[in-house]
Amino acid sequence: MSETLERAPAEAASARPASSSRLSGRAALVTGGGSGLGAATAQVLAEAGMHVAIGDVADGRVATADLISKDGGSSIPLHLDVTDSVSAHDGIVAILERFGRLDVLVNNAGVDRTASFEELSIADWDRILAVNLRGPVVMTQAALPALRASGHGHIVNIASTAAKRAWENASAYHATKWGLLGLSHALHTEGRRVGVKVTAVVAGGMRTPFLLERFPDLDPGLLQDPRNVAETIRFVLDQPAETVIPELTVLPMRETSWP
Repeated sequence: MSETLERAPAEAASARPASSSRLSGRAALVTGGGSGLGAATAQVLAEAGMHVAIGDVADGRVATADLISKDGGSSIPLHLDVTDSVSAHDGIVAILERFGRLDVLVNNAGVDRTASFEELSIADWDRILAVNLRGPVVMTQAALPALRASGHGHIVNIASTAAKRAWENASAYHATKWGLLGLSHALHTEGRRVGVKVTAVVAGGMRTPFLLERFPDLDPGLLQDPRNVAETIRFVLDQPAETVIPELTVLPMRETSWP
């Protein structure tokens, strides 16, 4: 078995009560699943009866798997570097060995550096583009054969209001999220021909470490619970086979980065 598949806690084998969701019994990979929106999404999908692989380079992937297991869900933590095609391939192999299928890929992993364009180094640009834009390409190419084979393949790309408008000190992040939104729509046009759905989720500000650790003065009341966005992802995935949602936006009521 691939070395990227880490030993799941013993509780992971416990059966979760049957779910009436269309998603029950299907398998998902959530990148950046160790914290924030990724962790919330992994938990929500597990609650829907899915087997969930939590891919991350951070140790939080194990803690997320522990939480799911304690709740009776099915999950595995994967050490996964979305910028590395070998890591991506090994991760998909591990999921297929463990669950026998892969139905959903959630491209959620993301990084940023808050700095002006002049302050950003080429190394900063390379790192941000590698994770936020190249990463979804690497992961999609690795996962697509399994997604096609499942008969229920669905790719969810986590975009941002940063893909719709711009603000200062985030040029690299904007470039990646605008690019990811374009990539998502391009994949949607091609995916339909092979029975794979593609959705871009344009998420507004969330109460996650991604924002709160970098902006400690930010009013949490302006943000939304990441679980709300995770529930939206579940809604998208739970649509009938004949329906696809190419893009949708989910915002906190007091979103300040949106007109």
